[in-house]
Amino acid sequence: MATPREIKKRINSVKNTKKITRTMEMVSTAKSKKISDRVNASHPFSNKIKELVSSLASLGGVVHSPYLRRPEKIKTVALLIITANRGLCGGYNSNVNRLAKAKVAEWKKAGVNVRLFIVGKKGISFFKFAGEKAEKTYTHLDDKSGYKEAEEFADLFLGLFAKEEVDAVEVVSTVYYSSASQKPEVTRILPFEPTGEGSVSDMMVYEPSPEKVLESLLPLVVKTAFLKAILEANCSEQIARRIAMKSATDAASEMIKLLTRGYNRVRQAKITQEISEIVAGADSLN
Repeated sequence: MATPREIKKRINSVKNTKKITRTMEMVSTAKSKKISDRVNASHPFSNKIKELVSSLASLGGVVHSPYLRRPEKIKTVALLIITANRGLCGGYNSNVNRLAKAKVAEWKKAGVNVRLFIVGKKGISFFKFAGEKAEKTYTHLDDKSGYKEAEEFADLFLGLFAKEEVDAVEVVSTVYYSSASQKPEVTRILPFEPTGEGSVSDMMVYEPSPEKVLESLLPLVVKTAFLKAILEANCSEQIARRIAMKSATDAASEMIKLLTRGYNRVRQAKITQEISEIVAGADSLN
């Protein structure tokens, strides 16, 4: 049985751990609130652009743009996988990695060449261990990342698609639905697939022309899609970390209760033993 001193030392150790997890929980709560506000603020702009492009979808056969290329057969696909640089966020990283691994296997089974682009140290180490070679890796994304990084990805993948080096671009990341719901999903970015809703109205005037408007909007749609993926992944990471740290804090509180109860029991037993020895000593004197 552990001595009172050993139990007391363990209680202090758990208390220190609880302070750390509680602090991390509070930091993640603040960050997730800030990023979720950015996600919600970006939706009106993103939805309006999609709506405008969908209304011009009927011009797909008129506008000659490399970004509107629709390959008859997909031979090479670029897969962007977004994970975190740090752990302590529950199953956030493992869920994305498992989905990405399954998607890679699915493409390879279909005879398609897969080019991997991985964001986050957790994804990089996972696929390195799995024996999958990444063409390019990124570790500079954090909770402050936004349009600059989205533009970087958009320029890279639009260039690859326009040069016909890849026939499709997909993103594997965690999609944010609400503060209570985030799910890892695969999102197709290219080739561009309009919803087919709406068409160019004879009553609507486009300046300089519907074709020019559509051609200039397509890169913006792709940049917006990458921005959405980055913001939602970062927000989901912070929410997952907040939940994980809250569970750790609650577990630490429960452990402190159990250890304190054990400490009191051992201390009481020691006091009872000392009293018994004193009484026995007094009886022997008599």
